[in-house]
Amino acid sequence: MARPHDPLRGLELRTGYFADRASFLALADLLRDIFDIDIGLLDRFSGPDPTAMPFGWFDAAGRCVANFSAFSMPLVVDGQAVRAVGYQSGAVRPDYRAQGLYGDLMRRAFAWAEAEGFEAGLLLTDKPDLYRPHGFETVPQHLCRGPMPEPTGAVDARPLSLDDSADLALVTDVLEDRGEVSGRFSVRGQTRTFLLNACFDPDVQLSHLPALGAVIAWKREGRVLRLLDVVAKGMPTLAAIIGALGARDDAVEILFAPDRLGWDGREIAYQGSCDLMIRDPGRRAKPSRAFMLPPTMEF
Repeated sequence: MARPHDPLRGLELRTGYFADRASFLALADLLRDIFDIDIGLLDRFSGPDPTAMPFGWFDAAGRCVANFSAFSMPLVVDGQAVRAVGYQSGAVRPDYRAQGLYGDLMRRAFAWAEAEGFEAGLLLTDKPDLYRPHGFETVPQHLCRGPMPEPTGAVDARPLSLDDSADLALVTDVLEDRGEVSGRFSVRGQTRTFLLNACFDPDVQLSHLPALGAVIAWKREGRVLRLLDVVAKGMPTLAAIIGALGARDDAVEILFAPDRLGWDGREIAYQGSCDLMIRDPGRRAKPSRAFMLPPTMEF
C-alpha cells in the first residue's frame, strides 16, 4: 500500500507492500547494502512470508531508504501457545539516518501489532538500547553441553543440499509437518526462516534421517557436534540421532531447549552477535527454565 509523499522529506510511506515486486526488490537492495544478506533467496522458497507487514520509506527514485517489518511468529512456551509477533529487516540508509525515520516505522509496526492482538513481540539486535524505551527486555539464552550419549540404532543419514530440487522438496515437506522441537520454547512454522538460515550459513549441514522421519541441522566444531535443530513430526531421542549420524565426537552441544531429547547437559550462557529481546506485557513468552532460540529460527 502506497501513501502520499511526506512533504517534509520528499519520501513515500509504503506498508504491506510485498505484493509489489519493485518494492520488495528495493527492500532486498537495502538489506543487501546494509547487512550483506540476500532475501531475494525467498524466490526459491515460495516468496516472502504472507504474514509479513513491512513498513518502509521510499524515495522518488523508488529506493527503500528505511524499513521495519513485522510478521507472525507463533510460539509454544512452557507447553502453552503464545500468539507472538517478530520484528525484522530494520535498516536505514546512511544518508537518511538521524532524521527520525526508524523511530517512525517502529511506532507504526508496534501499533499495528497491538491492533492485531499479538500477545508478545520478539526481535534480535546488536543495539538493545534502541528498543528498551519501547518495552523490550534482553532475555538470556543458554545452550546445553555434555557428553555424547550411547548411540542407538543403525547409521541412517543422508546429506541434503538445498540446491537440489528433490532435497529442497523433502526438507520443505518435513518442515511443513514438523512438531515442536521443545515444550519449553519452540517457534511454530517458519519454513522460510529455516531455509534462509540454512542458505546464509555455509557451515550448516542438513541431514535426512529416514528411519526417524527427521531432518537435522548441525555443525561440527573440532570434536564437538552442535545440534542446531531437529525437524520431525515426533522428536527422536538424542541417542537415536547420534546413532543415525554415526557421530563419534567427544561432546555435543544442543542449541535449543533439550527437554524432548531424552538427554540433559550443562547449561552455558550463549554469546551470540545479537541479543534476543522480548516485549511481553502478559508475561507469557518467557520460559520458566533456560532456553535458546534455535539458530535456524533467527530472523
